[in-house]
This record gives sequence, C-alpha cells and structure tokens, in this order.
Amino acid sequence: MKFTVFSRQFFACAMIGLSTSTMANINVENGKQLDQNKCYACHAKKTSFGNGDMIYTRSDSKVNSLAKLKTMVERCNTELRLDLFPEDEADVAAYLNKQFYKFKQ
Repeated sequence: MKFTVFSRQFFACAMIGLSTSTMANINVENGKQLDQNKCYACHAKKTSFGNGDMIYTRSDSKVNSLAKLKTMVERCNTELRLDLFPEDEADVAAYLNKQFYKFKQ
C-alpha cells in the first residue's frame, strides 16, 4: 500500500496524540460548503421550521463550548456516516463557530 505525504503526517500525528487541526490549515469556506451540503437538510427536518440554521441558535442548545461543538460535529459525522475527514470536521466546526457560536479559541 502506498502512503501519501499527508497520510504519513496524519498517522504520525495520530500516534503522538496531536489533533489533525494542528497540522492543517482551517478552511472556513470548505466548512460552509460541507454544512450546506451535508448538514442543513437534516437540521431543517429536525427543527420542523424548514430552516437548518435554527438548530444552531435555539435556546436549549447542548453546545455551550468549542469543545462540545467539535464533539457534536464528530458525532453527527460518525452516526450519520457523512464521510467527513478529520480536517473536514475541523472546517465545519470552525465555520459554525464563526457564523453562529463565536466561542473563544
């Protein structure tokens, strides 16, 4: 099996416990696109208002920190099999934080 430079870096970081976001640049625009393409429709159904963004701004949100935001993005990716790479999860979390939550880094 042939490994690319990225996959070697990824496995090296995973072995020493570094997050993938420390080795890659965050791409908020990619996060926005992924949110629109993979998250919005499901969230629109969940809120029953037809607006997928409302799930991020509801008063009973379980997301009250950047760590919980990242966990929720990871959970959705895993449970719904969205096929996002770790760097995509980081991009989505960064976009959502910038657009809706505004937690300190």
